[in-house]
Amino acid sequence: MNNSIEDDNQNMEVHLKSNDPEFFDIFTGFTTGEVLKECMLPQRSMMLVILASLITSRSLREYKIMVNQAINLIGITPIEIKEVLYQSIPYVGISGMFKFLEETNNVFKINNIKLPLEPQSTVTKDNRIQKGYEKQVEIFGKETIDSMIENAPKGQEHFQKFLQGYCFGDFYTRTGLDVKDRELVTFSIIATLGGCENQLRGHVQGNLNVGNDKKTLVGATTILMPYIGFPRTLNTLNIINEICK
Repeated sequence: MNNSIEDDNQNMEVHLKSNDPEFFDIFTGFTTGEVLKECMLPQRSMMLVILASLITSRSLREYKIMVNQAINLIGITPIEIKEVLYQSIPYVGISGMFKFLEETNNVFKINNIKLPLEPQSTVTKDNRIQKGYEKQVEIFGKETIDSMIENAPKGQEHFQKFLQGYCFGDFYTRTGLDVKDRELVTFSIIATLGGCENQLRGHVQGNLNVGNDKKTLVGATTILMPYIGFPRTLNTLNIINEICK
């Protein structure tokens, strides 16, 4: 385990215990006690959700510590970690993501993980749009996707092509994470972003369609709560309850 990363984690705890002891006791008691008691997700799924949320909130220092723990304590593979990061980029944008890529690679190198990792792409420049459309249909249904395409306002049709080719063609078709993982990661990203209720509704339904049930989504929201706060958590729960009749 990398000493410098562990030192960062320990130093953060020491500073909190020394300077904000009451907050440290409250927060750690809540997150490591009550939250974990109520969440029935497997450790691997919890870690994917946390990594996605930290990326979305641009919490680079905490993300770096969590990547190290994911490798050394949970056994998340480097490919899975990198795929969570790749999966996040269409939703949170490229701003700031180069630093996340750099720090992820630094943690990998410290842990003697050879770079670059094995390729995970399954599409070509010629078929990425079609394969992305097929993935959209798999997750959301043909009627829903065809309606989105047909009802795109004039002059804005290219955004549907962007979704097909970039978001779903370039990323959702990759190996390393299966479609259930990717939808859970996407759900976590959108819940963390907040203010994206229409997209959250779509991806709650998408999660159900690919096999992530209501219990899984509530479990993910439980783990997210300390990271995203109550307003976004309660909005997310309202949408889960609205869609999962």
